[in-house]
Amino acid sequence: MENQPEKKRKPAARIASSTPGINELGRVPPQAVDLEQAVLGAMMLEKNAVTDTIDILKISSFYDPKHQYIYGAIRELFGSSSPIDLLTVINYLKKKGELEAAGGAAYVSSLTSRVASTAHVEYHARVISEKYIKRELIRMSSEVIKDAFDETQDVFDVLGKAEGELFQIAENNMGKSVDTMQNVVRQAIEEIEIASQNKSGISGVPTGFIDLDKLTSGWQRSDMIVIAARPAMGKTAFVLSMARNTAVDHNMGVAVFSLEMSSVQLVKRLIASEARLSAEKLRKGDLAEHEFQQLHTRISKLASAPLYIDDTPGISVFDLRAKCRRLKMQHNIDMVIIDYLQLMTVGGSKGTGNREQEISTISRSIKEIAKELNVPIIALSQLSRSVEQRGGDKRPVLSDLRESGAIEQDADIVSFIYRPEYYGFDTDENGESNKGVGEIIVAKHRNGGLDTVRLRFIGEFARFENLNSYGDFADMGGGNRTGGLNPMQSMEGNSITIPSKMNSFDDDGADFDRSYNDDVPF
Repeated sequence: MENQPEKKRKPAARIASSTPGINELGRVPPQAVDLEQAVLGAMMLEKNAVTDTIDILKISSFYDPKHQYIYGAIRELFGSSSPIDLLTVINYLKKKGELEAAGGAAYVSSLTSRVASTAHVEYHARVISEKYIKRELIRMSSEVIKDAFDETQDVFDVLGKAEGELFQIAENNMGKSVDTMQNVVRQAIEEIEIASQNKSGISGVPTGFIDLDKLTSGWQRSDMIVIAARPAMGKTAFVLSMARNTAVDHNMGVAVFSLEMSSVQLVKRLIASEARLSAEKLRKGDLAEHEFQQLHTRISKLASAPLYIDDTPGISVFDLRAKCRRLKMQHNIDMVIIDYLQLMTVGGSKGTGNREQEISTISRSIKEIAKELNVPIIALSQLSRSVEQRGGDKRPVLSDLRESGAIEQDADIVSFIYRPEYYGFDTDENGESNKGVGEIIVAKHRNGGLDTVRLRFIGEFARFENLNSYGDFADMGGGNRTGGLNPMQSMEGNSITIPSKMNSFDDDGADFDRSYNDDVPF
């Protein structure tokens, strides 16, 4: 009898965690005790019942504390590959000193008599899991209400804690079922057949840059693509050019999360690039009549393209996931761009205190979102200062990725933006001019080859083009007037829905405009 007090305390401790909110709300939390009994009884009768439910249920999924002990014994036996039946479970509970807390041998034995059939045990287990999720939401909500009434609590700490716990509940209780080989093979064959009918050779989301699309076959769905560079290399200019090409030329939805620049700033850069007017002129409004006509003519395509910009600063992984899900559901987006990764936060109140670990968590979460939504996610990243301190041509390498090796590990493609002209290299090793040239160096490609793609960079308009693009620039001032179309009249809150165009004009290889570089944080 010496252990009697300890045995009585155990179920009390468990019931405290499994019945949250009962005193605060005065109601019985969601539960299905009869189904819990049926599932446990089925597990002790049929081996398949265990394998069908063991990955659905946790010990805390059970409402009745007696059932928590019984299921805990079943999990331990399963983990040690021991037989699972009525006798082995009772014997295990007896050895652990938990048989009385589990209701006694008579109660455990009675569970098997409650089972009419084990046919629907998986469905019953999912109902139990759903009831547990509801109890967790009640518990979390009760804590949020309590903290919200506490005047000593910082409101943003309360918000962060709520966000983090909600994210944790979703992460711990929602998983993807395993695909059968038959289904996966059928899906793979369908994709191969579709690719064979595609004469362009692009099976993913096109960037509009011919040589880059040839190398990657377009950004592949569910891939995480990291584009890294030092400041002033043109990271934002590159992804905006790419977003414009995808949205305007191919009418595919693109979401841009801008953590550094506001929506209006990005829109102005899109307009400058599209209309081929300098940002300085647009900022001052110093435009001649023909330039106003040129502006309105060219931005008409921006006004209808499926491009969505969110400029929430310091967005957390939780918010990013929620917003991406919403955009996928409402607008069926095909690509997500994050500018840039190091400005994101983990979210929640449980900070690691280690920025490298936080970046690792962010990187892993971005990859998970890409897989969940089946879209490529392009994440911009900063490079460390070691690039500048090296001798030679200062071409970046994978070890230059800033703050975490997890970025390199999680990414399907890692590419660098490099402009040799910026470092004073006027010609390449073949004697060709580097004037107005930007290189996209594909340094990691999980499903393809590595190469360097040369593009044309026009600093004055902050845009990238195919190196040999010869668009018709003569009609810039003509065409149909759109009237006084204002591309910013659809702004709402922190988001703006706008559209675009950027990759079809010839250029004379204009020099990088230093004053524009000072104005625009690339």
